[in-house]
Amino acid sequence: MVKYSPVLKAQIISEHLDHDIGGAELARKYCLPKRQVNDWIHQYHLGGVETIRSQKSKRKFSVEFKLNVIDYYQTHDESLAEVAVKYQVLASQISVWRTTFIREGYNGLKAHPKGRPTKMKRKKKQIRQLEKQSEIERLRRELAQKNQALYETKLENDILKKSMTLFGPSKDVKRPK
Repeated sequence: MVKYSPVLKAQIISEHLDHDIGGAELARKYCLPKRQVNDWIHQYHLGGVETIRSQKSKRKFSVEFKLNVIDYYQTHDESLAEVAVKYQVLASQISVWRTTFIREGYNGLKAHPKGRPTKMKRKKKQIRQLEKQSEIERLRRELAQKNQALYETKLENDILKKSMTLFGPSKDVKRPK
């Protein structure tokens, strides 16, 4: 997309206002698309000089701002272009926000991460999770084995105690005289 300087836009608009020249004639004179020139003139008539300045950086809009714009558009008797000029956003963006809100609700207007996460990041995260899970599982298995060994030892002790009470000491054991 070609970006035109604000100086060029201002020059075209001033010629339009001073000499009452139409957008098609100005487009031919400056070798620009007719639609583009007409859009600049229309934006100027709707919102003044501020609308012809280009944005320096990418803007991020909060969910509340998007809801305010959608609400204003639906409750007031203004065109999409007029609302766009008032809030200094593109008319197409308001339309996208509105359809997203209708389709997905409030959560659809929230910012979403762009692109696919890197594989390395996912692998590291998965390895960390597996390490945590494996460490916990290892400790659980170890505890279960120790509990089992303790239970078996207690059973052996109980059996030996009962056998001592029933049968007495074994006969193989020599008693000192």
